[in-house]
Amino acid sequence: MRQIKSEFDNSIFSKQPNFDEAQMRKDFAKAVPLETVVIYCYDPRAVGIPSAVAKQFGETYPGEIITDERNNKVASTTSLFEVVVAGGRAVDALRSITVAQHLFGIKNVVIVHHTHCGATSFTPDGIIDAFQREHEQDISALYDRNNIAISDFAASLQHDTLLVRQSKGTPRHVDIYGYVYDIDTSELTLAIEDKRSA
Repeated sequence: MRQIKSEFDNSIFSKQPNFDEAQMRKDFAKAVPLETVVIYCYDPRAVGIPSAVAKQFGETYPGEIITDERNNKVASTTSLFEVVVAGGRAVDALRSITVAQHLFGIKNVVIVHHTHCGATSFTPDGIIDAFQREHEQDISALYDRNNIAISDFAASLQHDTLLVRQSKGTPRHVDIYGYVYDIDTSELTLAIEDKRSA
């Protein structure tokens, strides 16, 4: 453990001599021109979602990695960041939104749920009962039931956009969108639009 600690300490920004957190934030914001955070499902069939969102919003994705004279990877041209979570549910992305705003500044949060999603194949009661039966764990109070499964795309996207909007870690100025992505056609359909920039 000690060897790993000392070996990688030089890659931890906050451990460097003369660390200046305010300046570090400015440097990070310059290094990556982040505009949009997209939250979507970890289903391998949903891999086209970031490209579809980038096209819809005129973002650069995946972009290119920028290197310095020593070939160190120091920046990126991407303007879209992915947060990949089960079912694309926003509850799992709230901290990532806060961190993205703190380091880079953001303009949009896009939540995408997709057709034929595994999160539509079970109910909150079903997963809670299964965990009790199969793992002898009561998870009934672990998650808000509205965040567990998807039974209706309009309702889940309404819930998730509101959850993001009401989070203290979401900047007030961002626009929040909810889309449904068709796995078979790769098309996005806008379901919710909560714009503040206008």
